Amino acid sequence: MSNRNDQAKKQAARERIRAEREREKKKERLRRQLIVAASVVGVLVVAGGIGFAVLKANAPTGWEAAKEATLVTPAHTQGPHGTEILLGDTNAKQTLEVFEDVRCPACAAFEQSAGPELIKDLHDGRFKVRYTMYTFIDGMQGGEGSKNALSALGAALNVSPEAFLKYKAALYSTTFHPDEREDLYAKDSELLKVAADVPELKGNKAFQKAVEGGTYDRWAMEMTALFGRKGVRGTPTFMHGDKKLTMAEIPQQQMTQQQYDQLARANFRKMIDAEFGPAKGGDKSGADKGAGEGIAKGEKDPTGGR
Repeated sequence: MSNRNDQAKKQAARERIRAEREREKKKERLRRQLIVAASVVGVLVVAGGIGFAVLKANAPTGWEAAKEATLVTPAHTQGPHGTEILLGDTNAKQTLEVFEDVRCPACAAFEQSAGPELIKDLHDGRFKVRYTMYTFIDGMQGGEGSKNALSALGAALNVSPEAFLKYKAALYSTTFHPDEREDLYAKDSELLKVAADVPELKGNKAFQKAVEGGTYDRWAMEMTALFGRKGVRGTPTFMHGDKKLTMAEIPQQQMTQQQYDQLARANFRKMIDAEFGPAKGGDKSGADKGAGEGIAKGEKDPTGGR
């Protein structure tokens, strides 16, 4: 009897050992499966991260991304992409085209001297003015000031044509206009500082939001794409239809700023009188005439197809 009990005990012990070994084997298989699964997930995560990083690296940023943004055109613009800034008395029969770049020092020199003469003719209804704003100096000198200032000008134009004209004059003024090598207008804070000098824009929250939010960045890129329109690749340039107007050069001689400004104004008046005929008076009030409503009947389209 004793031998049989001993045998039974030994058999039961062997069964327990086999069962324990089976449990250990199952645990080991499960552990290996979990390690493999975790490794696969890790590889997928890494691969996904690499893929995302590659996509992120190749995604456009800054002003390149602005090309893909939703186009918002300012009020008082015309054309399919809002790139026609045509301002002035809707009854004016002729259109003067003005090509400028906000960072351009020659444009600043013109605006500071003869700019008021142009605005007077515009207000007097002598002609409408179509502004084509370039940003090529950003490419030549490096930076983003021309594009950023143009976007801000879009925000000003959305307020009113007069706000646009006053803000443009302020950006070109001796008070604010930086050396073209200094990309000061790339800073929204600088653009808003200049805007504080314009009554229509000072404290204007909608304008500030548009500048800081880049509302008109895509529009600025549409304007930028006009570079070379009508063969114009330098600024400032003045055109009437397909005719490029030429303003007499100021002699390279020593003179005061007042003498320079007087001569620049005289040269501009001479150029305009030769093309449009002598001024006939008109409205001297300087009141805002608003935006032009297109090309006058019989006048050659100044848009050049764009």
